Amino acid sequence: MGSVWSLVANRSSEVETKPQGESSKRQRSWLGEEGERPRLIPGLPDELSIGILARVPRIWHSNLKEVCKTWYHVLSDNEIFELRKELGLTEEWLYILMKNREGRLLWHSLDPASGRWQRLPAMPDVACEEELDQGSASLGLWAAMGSSSIKFAGRVKGWFWRNIGRDRVAFCGCSTGAIDGCLYVLGGFSRDCATRYVWRFDPRKGLWTKITSMSTARAYCKTGVLNNKLYAVGGVSRAQGVLVPLQSAEVYDPVADFWAQIPSMPFAQVRVLPIALLADVLKPIATGLASVRGRLYVPQSLYSWPFFVDVGGEIFDPANNTWTQMPIGMGEGWPARKAGTKLSAIVNGNLYALDPSSSSTGCEIKMYDHEEDVWKVVMERVPIVDFTESEFSYLLMGFQGNLNVITKHVNGNVVVLCADISATAVSSSSNFPSSTPPQITHSNPNPDTPGWKCIASQNFGSVELVTCQVLDV
Repeated sequence: MGSVWSLVANRSSEVETKPQGESSKRQRSWLGEEGERPRLIPGLPDELSIGILARVPRIWHSNLKEVCKTWYHVLSDNEIFELRKELGLTEEWLYILMKNREGRLLWHSLDPASGRWQRLPAMPDVACEEELDQGSASLGLWAAMGSSSIKFAGRVKGWFWRNIGRDRVAFCGCSTGAIDGCLYVLGGFSRDCATRYVWRFDPRKGLWTKITSMSTARAYCKTGVLNNKLYAVGGVSRAQGVLVPLQSAEVYDPVADFWAQIPSMPFAQVRVLPIALLADVLKPIATGLASVRGRLYVPQSLYSWPFFVDVGGEIFDPANNTWTQMPIGMGEGWPARKAGTKLSAIVNGNLYALDPSSSSTGCEIKMYDHEEDVWKVVMERVPIVDFTESEFSYLLMGFQGNLNVITKHVNGNVVVLCADISATAVSSSSNFPSSTPPQITHSNPNPDTPGWKCIASQNFGSVELVTCQVLDV
């Protein structure tokens, strides 16, 4: 404990020796000039008080901010979160986007330590860029409803050959990402046009902020993070009343607040016969994205309702700024949800996917073997309920070093299930464990079943799952 207080004291002393520095300015903005304000905690030096506040779990910050204005500013400033990072006190929270019966989209966060949920502030209302260009001042309700985990069937039926109705929900088809402890929401539709807007939620301040827009208006794009930069790949846009797929991609630098174009996906496999014969009917789209081993892995498909054809995928390497073809086994074996959406999760550097169709008894968890170019089953009988009436029956996420499946229980609760994959996260040259798969019924997953644990369960009413992200703050 003495060494921890020494760290805080040293940090404070460094600030005091640089009165013209940014840290000194922040400290004065927090606390005011000496003699003009009371101590943060009566009877204690302020550097100790800041150290104490830094140790309070984040779930209580909203309560502490109501104590006084000084505490509010201290707990909203990035510096105290930098101190938490130095002390190893950051916390991973799970953020889930849900759509309620009225079509509104709501974010909820889960603190796994306390098991408590919090509801985020509503996302801002925005106007469609095309409508603004035409002089319209009307605002569309932001009801973002999609991401890399969107289900294409039904929602995008007839994408490429139908006009978009003006009664569409605003910002349908947005995508999400997470960088430096902030949540990002990108693009989507507003009424009958795609948008370039990007909004950032900072949990430290509890605020949504509009940042620099993407260079291209896009909906249903795929997102990934590499080298602390956010990539937006593919998606669809609107041209002459119909939706057209995008091959373009771009990258966001949060430090410079700037979007830059990267080379477009070549979709080289589409030009190979006999697939080329279908190019005039089926349009190429990116159906997933995984950021692993310093590159972006993008599975691709040809799609036009009700036809769907896998065409492998492509890999983007930021080191040389080029796209290459995805290994055949990876592209052809990448498990797909209904209508081909391909979810994935990265845990301890390994790429996982949930295959809802390969097992006669239910779903399987597969891991990709980079050396052998095959997908291998590592867990069977995943305890999810396949709600045929629901657009989004499950989500997949790496959280706290484990693979997590988020789904809805038969009682309507949203449940977060954790799979212990530590025993299966082995090198490709090793044999996978031959342990008996957990015996889990699909109608009533048992939290105590070996291999699976329910870490959270909450009833949010009649909601559908849209997407999820993890923030470490």
